Amino acid sequence: MQNLSNHILGKVVVITGASSGLGEVTARHLAARGAKLVLAARRLDRLDSLVAEIRQAGGEAIAVATDVAQHAQVEALAAAAVQAFGRIDVLVNNAGVMPLSPLSKVKVAEWDRTIDVNIKGVLYGIAAVLPGMQAQGSGHIINIASVAGHKVFTPIGTVYSATKFAVRAISEGLRVEAGHGIRVTTVSPGAVESELQLGSTDPDSSAGVQAFYKANQIPADSVARAIVYAIEQPAEVDVNEILLRPVAQEF
Repeated sequence: MQNLSNHILGKVVVITGASSGLGEVTARHLAARGAKLVLAARRLDRLDSLVAEIRQAGGEAIAVATDVAQHAQVEALAAAAVQAFGRIDVLVNNAGVMPLSPLSKVKVAEWDRTIDVNIKGVLYGIAAVLPGMQAQGSGHIINIASVAGHKVFTPIGTVYSATKFAVRAISEGLRVEAGHGIRVTTVSPGAVESELQLGSTDPDSSAGVQAFYKANQIPADSVARAIVYAIEQPAEVDVNEILLRPVAQEF
């Protein structure tokens, strides 16, 4: 285990959506293994608290307020990482939203936000780090998809599923195009404890998804360990896809 941990020690890791849930727990796991962390989210107060905790434990981390749906902000995030630590070794494209409702509710503004964060946010992250990774001849991009990117989450999650299918397609294309030395991993979780389940403004959909999570969800730590597993492999090993769900989850 110590030998594997050495593959994380000193790596500069950017994590979006790091203010809660999966991103926050992943940050703690990687900090404990000696990674240098650049934590991004819209809620700077939450990030600052996490950074303080990591530093108190002897780790290295900075916080950068970022809305991944804003291209300029994601570019600024990457620039801040390079300024602080000199390079970027890993990007965890974790930020996401999940406002669920049937298509017949025609919540177009929520569709737009879901596409902006879940698809364009991933692409903006790739755009911000890929040139630097190609120049240094190494790097690792981890995109968080979903079980809903393998099976359409009808009747309330069709648009959300569409974005997560897109993440998987983007990841596979990136794997082929990125070039030698750059690893690409897609992680597709099932029901994991997070704020995603609280994103629906449609009352019926919200009640349904929260009941589903209550019956099935597993801790965010479960997915964080999968992310750590992908990162800690030797440079010549590329873990391309991880699909995990609670044992109790049928979907």
